[in-house]
Amino acid sequence: MDSIFDRDLPRNPANFAPMTPLTFLQRAAEVYPGRLAVVHGELRRTWMEVYGRCRRLASALAAHGVRRGDTVAVMLPNTPPMVEAHFGIPMAGAVLNALNTRLDPESVAFMLDHGEAKVVIVDPEFTPVMKQALALRKRQAPLLVVDVEDPVYQGPVERLGSTTYEQLLAAGDPAFDWLMPHDEWDAIALNYTSGTTGNPKGVVYHHRGATTNAISNILEWDMPKHAVYLWTLPMFHCNGWCFPWTIAARAGVNVCLRRVEAGAMADAMKRHGVTHYCGAPIVHGMLVNAPEDLKAGLPRGVKAMVAGAAPPASMIEGMERLGFDLTHVYGLTEVYGPATVCPRHEEWDALDIGERARLNARQGVRYHLQEGARVIDPQSMQPVPWDGETMGEIMFRGNITMKGYLKNPKATEEAFAGGWFHTGDLAVQYPDGYIKIKDRSKDIIISGGENISSIEVEDVLYRHPDVLAAAVVAKPDPRWGETPCAFVELKPGAATKAQDIVTHCRKHLAGYKVPKAVVFGELPKTSTGKIQKFELRKRAGSASAIDV
Repeated sequence: MDSIFDRDLPRNPANFAPMTPLTFLQRAAEVYPGRLAVVHGELRRTWMEVYGRCRRLASALAAHGVRRGDTVAVMLPNTPPMVEAHFGIPMAGAVLNALNTRLDPESVAFMLDHGEAKVVIVDPEFTPVMKQALALRKRQAPLLVVDVEDPVYQGPVERLGSTTYEQLLAAGDPAFDWLMPHDEWDAIALNYTSGTTGNPKGVVYHHRGATTNAISNILEWDMPKHAVYLWTLPMFHCNGWCFPWTIAARAGVNVCLRRVEAGAMADAMKRHGVTHYCGAPIVHGMLVNAPEDLKAGLPRGVKAMVAGAAPPASMIEGMERLGFDLTHVYGLTEVYGPATVCPRHEEWDALDIGERARLNARQGVRYHLQEGARVIDPQSMQPVPWDGETMGEIMFRGNITMKGYLKNPKATEEAFAGGWFHTGDLAVQYPDGYIKIKDRSKDIIISGGENISSIEVEDVLYRHPDVLAAAVVAKPDPRWGETPCAFVELKPGAATKAQDIVTHCRKHLAGYKVPKAVVFGELPKTSTGKIQKFELRKRAGSASAIDV
């Protein structure tokens, strides 16, 4: 039955509008038209200029037949066209598909076909891969190829398309009456999962989720107006954790970076007064382990966000020495990047580094605008006790959750079974509500009938002063079924031996959890810095590890 508050109070354009992050750009241009928005090499652009270019892009795409719901793919590094793509493409009513720039041609071809891209915008650095991908496409539908020209890029240039990005924009209208979404449930972006087995899944984002996660980013960091953000996180990765839209909401500065290297990062931080940046542990480790002369003069108080793995004590100490404020977040492609955060409490500052590292290593609590993040028993679908011991699966629900998987209703149904998104990550929840991952369900090592958390062993490995990166997977064993195999990447100049690693682990772990094999060398990583455990599983099962 309707209440009195439902009668004669209709929703109308005066009191309701679909949520979309596109309005953040519009407001930044209206309120701060002359403020700096983009830095790239010697290039500087204001928010009014960026707004005009995004409207030109939307206009030009429309002129080329792009309509609501069409897909426009881009293969770009963290450069100004990538920032503009996050606004100009959805302003045409289209869906942005930011392709992983480190993928092989076969994967790119699959994504172009599966997403039914009508246009693809390509940076010259990735022309060789895209050229092969275009030849491998199976769809016969025409595809407009747009070549980007970037003066910062110094490599070879080969044209693939009939027009350049600047020519495309020149034909567009800077006063174009861009399209608001009909509904905030409309798709804004398509992102593909890693696809370690079989074809990757296409994760569909909606305007409401992009907006709510962008706002949550501001709230988690207390991000001020005109923040200066360094693009060390790839914008193709979960749309840069929604930070292109976040920076527009704060009328901040996008400091673009083609290549993530310690020297380039340090130089950009010093030159532009960077206040915020994000990345996987390897990105932060570049600065922590950089030569002292490179770190001299870095601005103090920089806020850094880390995801992909829990920050070890050595990283926390290193960041503190730099005067950086490190925030640990957790999420997946399906929840727009980070959707939980580990807020620090003032009383933690008085604790020793080991205890601080333990508390900061937790995945934390839900983002402000995410309805729920809980550890749930996947069989009963009931929350586990908040005792820090009972294991369950991390599940999300709320606005910061994908629409589903493109053209894959079975996978979508399975992912949302019981009204929650199932992550596949096994965890516990502590009495203070903070979540702590114990392992991926596929990463649990079962040795002699005992469950071993690979993350628990990795946490111990990271406490060794010579360890730069570590990962633990199962190694087949004729007696125990499987045992822990540690892959260790040492810091430059370290001479630690396998037995040293084992002795260190024995001080902190039960005997059956201690690695029975140790392999030294550089660890395989994804383009976003995550360690590729599926590659290590192959090595542990077939390559000769150093048994100890």
